[in-house]
Amino acid sequence: MESSLDVVGVGNAIVDVIATVDEGFIARHNLNKGGMTLIDADRATSLYASMPAGIEASGGSAANTMAGLASLGSNAAYLGKVRDDQLGEVFIRDLRATGVGFNVAPGTDGPPTARCLIQVTPDAERTMNTFLGISAMLSPDDIDESVVASAAITYCEGYLWDMDIAKEAIRGAMAVAADAGRRVSLTLSDSFCVDRHREEWLDLLANNVDLLFANEAEICALFETDNFDVAAAKIGEMVEISALTRSSAGSVVVANGEQIVVPAATVTQVVDATGAGDLYAAGFMHALANGADLTRCAELGGIAAGEIISHIGARPHVALTSLV
Repeated sequence: MESSLDVVGVGNAIVDVIATVDEGFIARHNLNKGGMTLIDADRATSLYASMPAGIEASGGSAANTMAGLASLGSNAAYLGKVRDDQLGEVFIRDLRATGVGFNVAPGTDGPPTARCLIQVTPDAERTMNTFLGISAMLSPDDIDESVVASAAITYCEGYLWDMDIAKEAIRGAMAVAADAGRRVSLTLSDSFCVDRHREEWLDLLANNVDLLFANEAEICALFETDNFDVAAAKIGEMVEISALTRSSAGSVVVANGEQIVVPAATVTQVVDATGAGDLYAAGFMHALANGADLTRCAELGGIAAGEIISHIGARPHVALTSLV
């Protein structure tokens, strides 16, 4: 059956709060610079109160990827969970405004809509502190199997793996996609996620994933090595296609026993690294869903990532179709 969707994303439904801070802010609040730390409601409240004014908009790693896909002209949808509260309305409105389909019913009880407090330092590094709220309670009942079965690629967010019910939802979506003959994709999301879930993910990658996205730190963490070449060789034995990003060094695609090295796109300035990996995945999957070769997939991923790091925020400021 021909797919009616290019990609469906499964992940957290989060409202991002992004502010520029100095290095002192990171030190004063004992933040894990460059990483993603899960925080509780009290920590979220106090940290938010300490942050300078910034940007508030719908976010979440896989949701950013779907917005990037829509900006490239792909037909994308999203499966994530929000509450019936103000931030939930913000998330739904913002995501639909990008052209991404979103039809998961908001929760009527339980924790509030998730939020991610993002501090951007002068070196363009982003430090994320996330209160997952109800987003982590995405359940199998929230997975529209007809949507998953209609998508050429089902793209699953590693950040969502911390709750058993959400893990069950992801596994269910992957099974539906596989039964429909579609590609299953996973992004490792963060090296700390890898440390928490290494054994489960190694099994998942070997048996359930066709397309992997990871950065250099994440893939090295997966195999507990400091040697990127060793990690790339190992993942090549497990997954059909692995797209591995290396910041300014570009990316490496591992597939069919080969490694394709693609330089990073030219960028005039790096302002904020938030969402770079998310948009790389968007460009890559847009090209893949449209039959491009893997070199072109990586090139388009780099172009999309280059746009996102040139400004504050994890959503494109221009239609990505204008850049390709």
